Amino acid sequence: MKDVITRQTVVDKLAAYLHHELSLSGLVAWAETAFMDGEFEGNHFGDIRDVVARVGVADVRAFGLTWEDCEHLLRRLGYSAHIRIEATR
Repeated sequence: MKDVITRQTVVDKLAAYLHHELSLSGLVAWAETAFMDGEFEGNHFGDIRDVVARVGVADVRAFGLTWEDCEHLLRRLGYSAHIRIEATR
């Protein structure tokens, strides 16, 4: 049985990347596997498919993955990102 990839699944992976809990290569590897072997949630199939496909090429220099790209991808999935800056000392 294939794993069902939901909007939340993709958002969680993007969040892990943005929080430096997942490397870009790890994110890309997940996206490539999800695109080839996963089953996308039916209600948001097109958006999830397109976002996962875009993330899957983020390691190619011509595509990359900027903060603005992440914001756009999250918006496409019905989410938004916010930055919180804190003093470290």
